[in-house]
Amino acid sequence: MGATKRRFTLEFRIEAAHRVIDSGRTVREVAQELSLVEHSLYKWVRDGHRLRGGVQVPETSRSHQPRELS
Repeated sequence: MGATKRRFTLEFRIEAAHRVIDSGRTVREVAQELSLVEHSLYKWVRDGHRLRGGVQVPETSRSHQPRELS
């Protein structure tokens, strides 16, 4: 049988995107934490950047970019 399509409220999508945008954590980390598909969260982050008028996330997932350690 096929998987049931999950639906998320706008508030949830915004909060999930801001966990990536504001914290600097990767899409992969937040998606795993929230049991989400990375691609969905990536789109929400991209939309969040567009709404803020900021820099867009590159077409590759942020999880593939190297992170600096403090």
